[in-house]
Amino acid sequence: MILKSLSLINYKNFESINFDFDAKINCLVGHNGVGKTNILDAIYHLSFGKSYFNPITSQNIKHGTDFFVVEGLYEKTDREEKVIVSAKRGQKKVIKRNGKAYDTFSEHIGFLPLVIISPADRDLITEGSDTRRKFIDGVISQSDKEYLSILLKYSKVVSQRNSLLKYFAANNTFDPTTLEIYNQQLHELGSVIYQKRTTFLETFIPIFINRYEAISSGKESVSLRYQSKLAEHDLLTLLEQQLAKDRMLQYTSVGVHKDDLIFEIEGHPIKKFGSQGQQKSFLIALKLAQFDFIKKQSKVNPLLLLDDIFDKLDEKRVEHIIQLVDDQNFGQLFISDTHADRTENVVKKISQSYKIIKLEA
Repeated sequence: MILKSLSLINYKNFESINFDFDAKINCLVGHNGVGKTNILDAIYHLSFGKSYFNPITSQNIKHGTDFFVVEGLYEKTDREEKVIVSAKRGQKKVIKRNGKAYDTFSEHIGFLPLVIISPADRDLITEGSDTRRKFIDGVISQSDKEYLSILLKYSKVVSQRNSLLKYFAANNTFDPTTLEIYNQQLHELGSVIYQKRTTFLETFIPIFINRYEAISSGKESVSLRYQSKLAEHDLLTLLEQQLAKDRMLQYTSVGVHKDDLIFEIEGHPIKKFGSQGQQKSFLIALKLAQFDFIKKQSKVNPLLLLDDIFDKLDEKRVEHIIQLVDDQNFGQLFISDTHADRTENVVKKISQSYKIIKLEA
C-alpha cells in the first residue's frame, strides 16, 4: 500500500497545500514550526480518523477558519482508494472512502494500516497504564474488528456501572440485582479482551525482543510483561471481592481497564534504569514490532512514519534503523527532520528511491 498524494485545506498551520509522494521514502525537512509533524499527523488522521498528537477535533482546524479537509489518494492491492476526513466546527467529523461516508469510524480502522514513531511515544514509558493499554488495544484493533467492538461495549458497561455506583451513593440505596447484570456483562466481555491480549502478546513479545536486539546489537536484554488481575481470578470473582471498595470509591476499580504492560531492561523498570538512548531504542523496537505484527495480520505493508527520528539518537543508530527498512519487508516511509543534508546523507546510502520535500515558513 502506498499514499500517492495528500491534500490539506485549513489543517493546523496549512491553508491549502498538496503533496505528491515517492513510493518508497519521503523526507519532510525544514525548520521547527513549519508543519513537518502536522503533515505526518494528517496522514495518521486518514488512517485512524483522529489526530495522533491532538485528539480534540476543533483544535486541528486552522485558526480563523471553520473547517478542515484532509484528502489522501492511495494505491492498495492494485486499486486506487480515495479517503477524505473533514470536520466543521460544531458538527460531527466525517470520513469518506471513495465518496461514501462511514456509518461508524470503527469500520475504517485497519483499512489503511499505519505505524508512527515519534518523540511523543515517550509517554508510553513516562505516563500511566492507560497509555500502554491504548497501545496494546490500538495494535490489536487494526487487525481484529471483533476486538474493537468488544472493547467499545466493555467501556460502555464500565461507564454504566460507575453511574449506578454514583446513584447508589447519592441516594443512599443499593440494588445488588442491577449491579449483578453489569458484573456479568463485564465478566463476559472482559474475559474475551484478556484472552485476546494474552494471545496477542505471546506472538508480539518475541518479535519485539528480536527488533530490540537488532537495534542495540544485542547489548542489553529487555522484556515486556502483561500485568492483569485476571491472571489470578476471573472477573466476576474480582468484582465481588472489590464491591465494598467500589461502593466507597463510586467507580469500578478492577477489570481489564486497569491492566498494564510492564517495560523492563535487564530485569528493571526501563523508566528508572534505562538511559535516554536505551528508552528511545526500546520504543522504536516496540513500534517496529507493531509494524511486523500488523503486516503479518493484514497481509499489507503499513505506512511507516518517523517523526523527528534524530531526536536523542545519533546518526549511526538512525542509519541502522533506516537500513532495517531497506528491504522488501517494508513499504512506504515518511521521515521528518530539521536538517535536510543530514537526512539525505542517510537515505542516499540505501538502495531505495527517495524524495526530499522542503517546507518553508
